[in-house]
Amino acid sequence: MVRKVDADSVAISEQNAMNAITIDCVVFGFDEGSLEVLLVQHGEGISKGKWGLPGGWIYKKESTDNAAHRLLNELTGLDNIYLEQLKAFGDPDRFPLRRVITIGYYALVKREDYNIKAGFTAADAKWYKINSIPDLIYDHNEILSYSLQHLRNRVRQAPIGFNLLPEKFTLLQLMHLYEEILGIEMDKSNFRRKILHMKLLAALDEKQQDVSHRAAKLYKFDPEIYNKLTEKGFNFEF
Repeated sequence: MVRKVDADSVAISEQNAMNAITIDCVVFGFDEGSLEVLLVQHGEGISKGKWGLPGGWIYKKESTDNAAHRLLNELTGLDNIYLEQLKAFGDPDRFPLRRVITIGYYALVKREDYNIKAGFTAADAKWYKINSIPDLIYDHNEILSYSLQHLRNRVRQAPIGFNLLPEKFTLLQLMHLYEEILGIEMDKSNFRRKILHMKLLAALDEKQQDVSHRAAKLYKFDPEIYNKLTEKGFNFEF
């Protein structure tokens, strides 16, 4: 027997589905040698006063990608950034009130390019160092951990981590970036030899300004080689 489906039942099913899907965004930044992640403090609801990843509910006539950009902008002021979808997190007990599946996104941004401002349902928004993350709501610590592992895998295959650096940087700044992302300590001379051998960097006739120590030479990325490596991938092991 074929069950007749009317418009009302379809509408109810659609609304139930919308109430069971959310978005959560992991946004990484790099500041003064430290990898950081952007968190928001909830200003209302069952998690009021607690910290978590920027995210929320999807509108009925909205794609998940558009929802991720909207929510991030409303909660933190971030706009016009590249977000990559990670995966769905669907543990039956991840949300305390009912079954809710969240779709995770992540992004890498230069902190100095953006002014963070809490809005919408967020009471506060700020950067936390990756080794000083508080206990987050629901399964957000798990989502963050998964995102960090994904980032570590990706930076070994493509030069995506470079997005976190200023246009001009020193080799030491670059090494510290990779030490932070990968969670390892590197040998300075070995790193220098390998990174220069890739011919990925263009040496500039400039040095650091206004530093108390000996000014180091500045570099930037060679865009042509950068694009080739981004397209074909490479082994970025140190």
